[in-house]
Amino acid sequence: MKFTRFLILGYVVCSLALVQPTMRFALADDDQSVRESPQLVRSKPVRLETGFLPNAVRIHPKVVSGGAPEGDAGFAELARLGFKTIVSVDGAKPDVDMAGAHGLRYVHLPHGYDGISQARVETLAKAMIELDGPIYVHCHHGKHRSPAAAGVACVAAGMIPPDMGVEVLKVAGTGLGYKGLFRAANQVRPIDPEVLKSVPADFPEVAEIPPMAHAMVRLEQCQHQLQLVADAGWTSPTNHPDIEPEHQALLLREHFTELLRTEEVRHQKSDFRKWLADSEQDAKQIESTLKKWKQAAGDSPPQALAESLRRISSNCKACHVKYRDNAGSP
Repeated sequence: MKFTRFLILGYVVCSLALVQPTMRFALADDDQSVRESPQLVRSKPVRLETGFLPNAVRIHPKVVSGGAPEGDAGFAELARLGFKTIVSVDGAKPDVDMAGAHGLRYVHLPHGYDGISQARVETLAKAMIELDGPIYVHCHHGKHRSPAAAGVACVAAGMIPPDMGVEVLKVAGTGLGYKGLFRAANQVRPIDPEVLKSVPADFPEVAEIPPMAHAMVRLEQCQHQLQLVADAGWTSPTNHPDIEPEHQALLLREHFTELLRTEEVRHQKSDFRKWLADSEQDAKQIESTLKKWKQAAGDSPPQALAESLRRISSNCKACHVKYRDNAGSP
């Protein structure tokens, strides 16, 4: 008899172990009304263990932030967990068809790494209130833009207290170098519900992303500001104390990374893509070298900084000569 009970117990334990991956967290643990409405909650954000949803963080019973769903398995996991809507704040085009195949609605509200405009905060807040929940907010990796967007949206919508905005970034592991995102989380406050009612309910499946020419202008502006930093001995320029070297290098690197992820660039000629990829690597090098130099409290800036920036400028010039200045097309 004892042996039989032991076998039964072992069978139950093994069965539980087998189903554990589908039980790692359940949105149904919360009251249904809270999951479907923007009621204020004061519980802290928590990391969630998931199979195909990178860096998932629950911010509110109705809202989870994370990285892009990993293929069909990611969308299937969202559906299984009870999500109704996906909000992408990433620049890449959402996979609307795959989401639809799993009964999920996609909304595309992208923003950059340098902060979140008030207009975008208002739209995100309205989305958290009006869209069917639970809602999964994602960017690419789920560490920077999506926790910032979800956090400020929940604060603005009155779903979490203002002091929880920065806590969301900390739990998600947002890099301290993303000063614009931290600034947005620090400054956001609840928006009057009457004001939110007047915000247009503009929730596109795929947002119109600025054309590459516009993206290139922004990249050039960012590069120009980094050149000002270089001219000031890799410190904040006297006449532009708001330009911080490490932050500017981070923004330049993200510009190259985001461009390389776009559909438009993926279909361009190989030399065009190589110039971007090489410049991305040099921007990464500038970012890491600045960080090490600052930590070491060295006197003279490393020569590697000037060399990396020179290569970026050279790549940009070569690209302009071939494609922009001669009205060519990559």
